[in-house]
Amino acid sequence: MATQRHKYQYKANSNTSAAKALHMVGVGKRVLELGSGPGSVTRLLKENQCHITALEIDTQAIEIVSQYCEKVYSCDLNDPAWPDNFSVDDKFDAIVATDVLEHLYDPWTTLKKLLPLLADNGCVVISLPHAGHNAVIACLLNGDFEYQSRGLLDKTHIRFFALKNIQRLFNDAGFKIIEASFVIKTPTQTEFAQNWRRLPSDTRQALACNKFGMIYQVVVKAVPYCAPGKSLRLESIPVSSSDPGSFSIGARGSRILGFILSFISLKTRDRISSMLQMIGLRL
Repeated sequence: MATQRHKYQYKANSNTSAAKALHMVGVGKRVLELGSGPGSVTRLLKENQCHITALEIDTQAIEIVSQYCEKVYSCDLNDPAWPDNFSVDDKFDAIVATDVLEHLYDPWTTLKKLLPLLADNGCVVISLPHAGHNAVIACLLNGDFEYQSRGLLDKTHIRFFALKNIQRLFNDAGFKIIEASFVIKTPTQTEFAQNWRRLPSDTRQALACNKFGMIYQVVVKAVPYCAPGKSLRLESIPVSSSDPGSFSIGARGSRILGFILSFISLKTRDRISSMLQMIGLRL
């Protein structure tokens, strides 16, 4: 019988936040990973010879991720006392949080609390979903802001950020962004393809002028403000549409399959995925 896959267990390709974060972290680093989940990123960090300490609240995920870590702390990042797990001597070369801060009540304070945990020349590598994507705008224009099981409107997201908000999040916490990359998806490559198709063609054409409308996720490398190097402004980064990445959330290696899935709701896709897993297959 196939093993049930954890909700946040996935594989990384080149146009994912995980792959971009791994590139920014580098090889052989001492890493603190916030909200590791079942270890989709953790496993890849270990393959890069990193030494990982993880913070995670989900007991099922802890059981899975422990095999990749030197230490795992059962920890609620919404609890202001979570830094008490560490001594003044605990320092990390990189602190990683891939799609985590949007799940927290106070991501601004959480980010500030990372500063004392950084080693000299240390950095934070963080990814966030982009609430300014054209597909989300299409949902609003259609009067349909329905939360999903995952994706940009994951029902467990309680904070939403566009580019200016992400920039200020880091600036206000005492960091400066020194590197950033965007995960690009066209609206029809997202879980909201149906909402996009419902818009009148002239509205879709108008939204095509939105410079940041295809940014699905933002991946940032930041250092303390006093560290050497120039600060980078997210709005100044060119947005390329030449490599829009995977065709659809849930598609694996097939653009034709991705196109078909873009006509199916995320809830239905999850049902199909669950049925396939029962017979040992995966989307």
